[in-house]
Amino acid sequence: MADDRTPEENLRTLGIELPKPPSPGGNYVAAKRAGQVIYLSGVISADAAGVIAGTAGADRTIEEGYRAAQACVLMQLAVLRRELGSLDRVAEVLTVNGYVNAAPGFGESPAVVNGASDLLVKVFGDAGRHVRAAVGVSALPRNALVEVQMSVRAHE
Repeated sequence: MADDRTPEENLRTLGIELPKPPSPGGNYVAAKRAGQVIYLSGVISADAAGVIAGTAGADRTIEEGYRAAQACVLMQLAVLRRELGSLDRVAEVLTVNGYVNAAPGFGESPAVVNGASDLLVKVFGDAGRHVRAAVGVSALPRNALVEVQMSVRAHE
């Protein structure tokens, strides 16, 4: 995306409308601020039809996982907008931890989590580049295909 556009403008250019932010599914908060850093709880892959479920390397492909990781980022952006009022207040994305519900031996979790990373760079430009973990796991809540946890730094 052009560096002179804001994240909110980039979303409009991409034709992206953010979903309604989720409510916590347990005894935790969706976001916690410590100074300028905002830590976001993990969100599972979901869209308007519900949870995007399955197991990468078994009944789901890398491409389906990639799109599920993008769905996670859309939820995280919705949480951020609720917390900050606008995504334009995000100075940079710091961390992304991606968890992929993976079949034994599935070694392509980084390719799946690229869905999250690529979308963050499209929305935030260079400020969307982050440090990351991409881990295959044996199970996720509600049999979700992907879960993403993030942290960002907000402008003062």
